[in-house]
Amino acid sequence: MTRISPLDLQALAQQIKDWGQALGFQQIAIADVHLGEHEAHLQRWLAAGFQGEMDYMARHGHKRSRPAELQPGTVRVITARMDYLPPDTAIVDVLQDASKAFISRYTLGRDYHKLIRKRLTQLGRQIEEQIGPFGYRAFVDSAPVLEKALAEKSGLGWIGKHTLLLDRSAGSWFFLGEIFVDIPLPVDPPVRGHCGTCNACMEVCPTQAIVAPYQLDARKCISYLTIELHGPIPEPLRAPMGNRVFGCDDCQLVCPWNRFARYTQEADFLPRHQLQDRSLVELFLWDEATYLQKTEGSAIRRIGYPRWLRNLAVGLGNAPSSEAVIKALWSRAQHPSELVREHVHWALARHGQVPESAAPDPNDQG
Repeated sequence: MTRISPLDLQALAQQIKDWGQALGFQQIAIADVHLGEHEAHLQRWLAAGFQGEMDYMARHGHKRSRPAELQPGTVRVITARMDYLPPDTAIVDVLQDASKAFISRYTLGRDYHKLIRKRLTQLGRQIEEQIGPFGYRAFVDSAPVLEKALAEKSGLGWIGKHTLLLDRSAGSWFFLGEIFVDIPLPVDPPVRGHCGTCNACMEVCPTQAIVAPYQLDARKCISYLTIELHGPIPEPLRAPMGNRVFGCDDCQLVCPWNRFARYTQEADFLPRHQLQDRSLVELFLWDEATYLQKTEGSAIRRIGYPRWLRNLAVGLGNAPSSEAVIKALWSRAQHPSELVREHVHWALARHGQVPESAAPDPNDQG
């Protein structure tokens, strides 16, 4: 890459922001790669064991907090945010109807990874057309990257007490993405935090997973339990999960800054297959072929069918007793997966039903 003057770099940075907005990003900013404070925070979090089964958080040495070790030559990170909240999904109504399945709003539409990575790659190519070949690599929650730390460093917002990124004019209902670059672009200043004395997110968390301001014990977090955890959900946490079967948005719902959140402009993020308003029974009765068909191209697909049934069984265990609920649970009481059976039996017991214990299948893969 040819040497670029400071004035040209300043102009290029503005062009990158303009191009990014034209590609559908709500905001583009630029950070340096010095994340020492965030690296120390990560090490304390790991030492406390808050990552649970997310072993990948401790892999890769310091690559997660040192971008130049992950992508050699990186001196700046272009950060991007894209709003995802779909309009008119009656979030509170669904949460308050215990017969409905609540699915986190970020996953109602198509999987965001491909869409955002494609747009970031397009942005990288536009830069290349302007200045010639340079080193860059796009990331969207797909590698050891401290995306919230980089976003905070670049001024996209601040990390709130619930550990999500917050922006005064956009709340927190947005995705993040990054481009690591070897161009010494001028960096943007960070913004001050504005959580103040508010503890609404900590108080509302159904499982009390926010154990202190800015400290999340993932092992208690419903998003972790329903998405990352592969085995049984700990029994003491099942009842507090309520009808949340894939992720949890409670801490975002109560955050005062989300009064300023804006609805997504991306058609791909709009709900598909009416997943914003489906009953637990209806989803639990999907066979595997239906599950695979309805979740094609969705982030929901990543957990697989047995864990989908596991999560829904917990929701049904917390639902009001009805003939439909009990009948649906009995239909899976002898499911070939021990993981599914165990949660179905727990749910049946919650409704006063006493299933016979099923002997574990030695060929069961869970």
